[in-house]
Amino acid sequence: MQLPAILGWVLIVAGVWSLVVWPQFLKRVMKDPRARDSAGKATRFLTVHVVLVSISMVLGLATAAIGIAGLVA
Repeated sequence: MQLPAILGWVLIVAGVWSLVVWPQFLKRVMKDPRARDSAGKATRFLTVHVVLVSISMVLGLATAAIGIAGLVA
C-alpha cells in the first residue's frame, strides 16, 4: 500500500472515530445533573457541550470525506 492510500485510510478512521465517540459522549452529558437546571432548562454546561460535539462531528465528517476523496482520486 502506498503512502497516499495509507494517509487516506488514517483520515477515514479518524473521521469515523469522531462520528462514533462524540454521540456517546453527548448522551452522557445529557444525563449529567449539571445539564439542566431545577426548572428543566438547558444550562451553559449542556449548551457548551452540544456546540463542542456538533463541531467535532462536522470536523469528523469532513475528515472522513477528505480521506475518501484522497482514496478515490
